Amino acid sequence: MRILLVEDDGKTAGYIAKGLGEAGHVCDILVDGRDGLYAAMREPYDVIIADRMLPGLDGLSMVKSARSAGVKTPVLFLTSIGGVDDRVEGLEAGGDDYLVKPFAFSELLARVLALSRRPPTLDQKTVLRIADLEMDLIKRQVSRAGEAIDLQPREFRLLEVLMRGEGRVITRTMLLEQVWDFHFDPKTSVVETHISRLRAKIDKPFEVQLLHTIRNTGYSIHVPR
Repeated sequence: MRILLVEDDGKTAGYIAKGLGEAGHVCDILVDGRDGLYAAMREPYDVIIADRMLPGLDGLSMVKSARSAGVKTPVLFLTSIGGVDDRVEGLEAGGDDYLVKPFAFSELLARVLALSRRPPTLDQKTVLRIADLEMDLIKRQVSRAGEAIDLQPREFRLLEVLMRGEGRVITRTMLLEQVWDFHFDPKTSVVETHISRLRAKIDKPFEVQLLHTIRNTGYSIHVPR
């Protein structure tokens, strides 16, 4: 099996990876929740093991975002946060199993194997399309009407969030959380500034405008009727 381990404790990660390797599995280690989400969305892992307390993006938010994006890979939370409410929260966020530290490796391996026996579901999209606008998530390329569009990393993520929500209103708060990982209002015009730059690149040169401002609410990307 190919297993994604998102764990920022190097000692724990090394211990798990060594054990999984000895059991004949391939284990990719990432230490940041954002990187974990990116990998989960793009790579065909059999199982994901995730800590809850991660830099960049906490494990709970990482799994929630992955589920929202259509990722169905089985997830095992491996964490020191082990209260009843915490376990319920983890499962409701999209986790399939929950194991509290300290743990026995034999139990971890048994749980991973049990999760891997579930039917595989690797149907997440790697190419997003709206009209003639195309985003390749693997190649990290965007084009419209066959013309390549150069986006900065934050602009790419912003467009990805909008395209995954095609036709729906994406609020400013949702963008702050999913693009900048802000869980508060920073009272800046960062969203508006990036939307303006994005609009200039994907819409301005073209006749049909796809990115729409929903007054006092947020933004939506769709083909106008």
